[in-house]
Amino acid sequence: MSIETSKLLDALNSVTAIPIIPFSGDKIDYAGHARNVDYLMRHNYLDAGRPRVIAIAGTSLIHHISETGQLRLVERTGKQIGDDGILISGIVPNPIHQAGQLIEAQAELPRPPDAYLLMPLTGISSPEGIYEQYMAFGERYGNSCGARFLYYFRQKRDMSAVIQLLKDSPHFIGVKIGTGEKDVTPLVDGVGDSGLVMWGIGDRCTRAAQLGTKGHTSGIAVAFARASDEINNAQRRGDYETSARIEADIAPLEEIRFMNERVYNYSAVVEAMLLSGFSDIAGGTGGPFNPRVPSEIREQVRAATQNLEKYH
Repeated sequence: MSIETSKLLDALNSVTAIPIIPFSGDKIDYAGHARNVDYLMRHNYLDAGRPRVIAIAGTSLIHHISETGQLRLVERTGKQIGDDGILISGIVPNPIHQAGQLIEAQAELPRPPDAYLLMPLTGISSPEGIYEQYMAFGERYGNSCGARFLYYFRQKRDMSAVIQLLKDSPHFIGVKIGTGEKDVTPLVDGVGDSGLVMWGIGDRCTRAAQLGTKGHTSGIAVAFARASDEINNAQRRGDYETSARIEADIAPLEEIRFMNERVYNYSAVVEAMLLSGFSDIAGGTGGPFNPRVPSEIREQVRAATQNLEKYH
């Protein structure tokens, strides 16, 4: 039975861990992925017995995975999580009809996603089109599949349309900010009680939380779960000093991930996993369009992670 929306929103005021999908050559390492999900589930440091939230989304390279592969990944992830965690499935919304078919297929899985994160749209669009298309999309698949949606905000021009979408559609329950801190206040004020406003640019999130975001996404939790979890624990109790202190520890790795328009968002995490020597996680050999980092970046990753073992 699916979790009630109010309880889901509270559960999402947390760390949404987005694990990299490990590859062996050009093939997905499903066993390695299961090991990464198992690590995240077993290493849950969230306070008050809160459930782990796991998303298969951008850092998971879903843009480079077939529909069949993505369906299998979500099925495998749901099987690992069971009823002990929250599952979010990232959906690339173009072509929109294909996205709908993928939601229908995932909704029929033995353990379907609790919500769907609509990833940034590619190609030509307008704010009016964003509102119109997603209102209809939410109505169709919200009613037929019980789908609940989070919107990944990456285009500043679409802010008013996104705010109106969350106000008008009962199927859109939140927005993930992927632009910058300047957009936190207008989104929080605009959305109000109509949905969750989550920080979506990694664990450097203390200032965003102070401005009003609830929860954040993490691409490094798959290797350093305690850091991400303790940041969220601190923010929920209003202890921004502790949050900032832990954030400072992981900031060098985050700097590498997000440098030059997120060029090493995926591969720096893979490198950190491989350099760590941890046997309970799988980094793989690099994914499509995201090979292993150059040697000079590898040394930067090594320096950035040398004191992070305590957070594993």
